[in-house]
Amino acid sequence: MITFQKTDVEKFFNTKSITTFSINHDETQCVFSTNFTGKQNLWAMDLPHTYPYQITFQDQSTQYIVHDKKGEFIIAGMDRDGDENTQLYAIPPQGGELVPISVEEGEKHSSPMLSADGKKLYFTSTKNNPTYFNLYCYDFQSEEISLLHEGQDAPMGVLSKSPDDSSFVLLKILSNTEANMVLLKNGEEHHITTTSVTTAGAVFTSDNELYYTTTENADFGYLAKFDLNTMQSTTILALEKEDFTSLSFDKQNQCIYIVAGKGVVDHLYRYDLHTQSHTLVSLPVDCLDQIKVAESGNLYVLGRSANKPHNLYMQKVEGETWTPLSNINVPGVSIEEMVEPDVISYPSVDGLQIEALLFKPKPEVDNGHIILWPHGGPQASERKNFRALFQFITYSGYTLFAPNFRGSSDYGLSFMKMVERNWGAEPRLDNIAGLEYLFEHGLAERDKVFLMGGSYGGYMALLLHGRHSEYFKAIVDICGPSNLFSFIDTVPEHWKPLMDKWVGNTEKDKDLLMEFSPHTYVDGMTKPMMIIQGANDPRVVKAESDQIVQQLKDKGREVKYIVMEDEGHGFSKKKNEIKVYREILKFFNSFL
Repeated sequence: MITFQKTDVEKFFNTKSITTFSINHDETQCVFSTNFTGKQNLWAMDLPHTYPYQITFQDQSTQYIVHDKKGEFIIAGMDRDGDENTQLYAIPPQGGELVPISVEEGEKHSSPMLSADGKKLYFTSTKNNPTYFNLYCYDFQSEEISLLHEGQDAPMGVLSKSPDDSSFVLLKILSNTEANMVLLKNGEEHHITTTSVTTAGAVFTSDNELYYTTTENADFGYLAKFDLNTMQSTTILALEKEDFTSLSFDKQNQCIYIVAGKGVVDHLYRYDLHTQSHTLVSLPVDCLDQIKVAESGNLYVLGRSANKPHNLYMQKVEGETWTPLSNINVPGVSIEEMVEPDVISYPSVDGLQIEALLFKPKPEVDNGHIILWPHGGPQASERKNFRALFQFITYSGYTLFAPNFRGSSDYGLSFMKMVERNWGAEPRLDNIAGLEYLFEHGLAERDKVFLMGGSYGGYMALLLHGRHSEYFKAIVDICGPSNLFSFIDTVPEHWKPLMDKWVGNTEKDKDLLMEFSPHTYVDGMTKPMMIIQGANDPRVVKAESDQIVQQLKDKGREVKYIVMEDEGHGFSKKKNEIKVYREILKFFNSFL
């Protein structure tokens, strides 16, 4: 009889992903960015056939994909080795040469969108305005770039444009929880609303009618309408404790698709412009990453669940079933073998309720240890999204605990604001309160706790280690800020206007920043550590990890330092991800 050994945990490392996609005008091609070969490139499928073929070979991540309306080319926005300086290129639909559209060394391009006639490309760029961005137009016939609007006062993004190209919706970002949505019409700015960045969606249904999401005078995002003739807004739809985040317009059927976040999952609604009624659309996944509505009204989504990796799905007009267009899974591991997290809620130190995900291993592999995972952001949240890291950790016998501490998104604007200028106080105690809850309810043992986090989660891992080392056996920090003073000084230029409201001011808030900065507590960092950093990280620069590693070494502490020379803020190359995950598991296993 043939028997097979249980799949090794390293199979999880080989799980592929899709990060963004586009559908052409007649739905004969789907182009998407994926790491099928171990590195990010563009691949395509000639629909309805779903066999993929590779169309770029640059081995770089793609942030934007835009199909030309006539099927003649594709606009792709790519960075290099995680530097986040997206450059714009045109490529043939079947692959081939990358033709530069706007390529400026050290500059960042965002939000490319084609004109109604397809003869122009609009985009924002840090070129000549590294702090606030400018709005530019590229003419495909003359091959010239012209300045349309100069950003001022706050970093600027573009959310949408009118069908006749006369109006643009701009987002002027003051902080993650405060932004001004502005109408740029015939070169003049008109205020629409003030909203949080996470709930800033906008679609034109005609040249004079705009639908948008906002948190103005509310705790959760809702749907509103702006009349460009009267310059007046009207509230359209709000649902209790659901955060409307993004919109997509179905012109053919005159309806708007609304993505709404509700804690750890997403909901999708279809709002009918004629009947002014909304219906809930069933989803094949728990969380949505992207949605596209074809000219026919067919619906395409990219999404994932806790035990389902990123995949593409299509639903036909007036249909109810979803057809998978991709079949990415964990090699050799069934969905039943993976873990669906428990959603728990616990009171923090001041009684505030905190929601969390608890990934528990199968009883036959449970090693009795738990890993606390404070998420990144911090104004993000840990949701029922597939993470190979989480699944292979539980497959290896560890429980993983991911609290959505105060400051997390998807729980209302007031909750999200609680971390602003408060990075190291109550959000830190929310994590400790979560551990105490687990101990009290027999879900964890006090002497069997590890700690790991990335970005803000890495910052929190360092801070928790320095101030609460008695809770942890060993700690992993992935690209976390170690010194809030140097962190504020070295973030990208377009982040700097936000830092006073988000973190603090290095001159006016010295005591606050010193209290919240992990490097203040290096004496308390007594447990073994692993620190991981991307050399090209533009958000948390390598010097942040360098300095804390040196401080620890100067005190004779046990610290292993891994630098990925061709990565930025995270891992875009599969070989690097595999190396890091393998080292993390080996590190934790050494303390069992």
